[in-house]
Amino acid sequence: MRPFTLHLLIAGLLCPLLAGAEAEQHTPSPLGAGALIQSAGGLLLILALIFGLAWLLRRFGRLPQAGKGMVSVVGGVSLGPRERAVILQVGDTRLLVGVAPGRVQTLHVLEPVEAEAEQTTAESFSGRLKMAMRREQQ
Repeated sequence: MRPFTLHLLIAGLLCPLLAGAEAEQHTPSPLGAGALIQSAGGLLLILALIFGLAWLLRRFGRLPQAGKGMVSVVGGVSLGPRERAVILQVGDTRLLVGVAPGRVQTLHVLEPVEAEAEQTTAESFSGRLKMAMRREQQ
């Protein structure tokens, strides 16, 4: 082999390695301050999004049930870590039931809804206004 050819072969092998070393010097390090600040900013944005969605869910509660069956849950309260008291409405009948793991028991049958609706209407401002207007008309 000629010495000139050997020099060309060595130069051909070393040039890409040297060019790669120069390119690495110009690319920013993934552990540099800019990359770390960008990563931290992204993480903070995601955490803010998670906390914001949790606050919205807590603020506006659950979405209404889509089912239109005969039985509907009017309300409920937690009595312990695994026990609840729930008011169910079946047609015009309302039931107070106790719910525990593996057991549902009727606690009380409440009065019909119509009597309470009239009482609630009478207690509200609009109900009192309607009653006052009826008295004036009589």
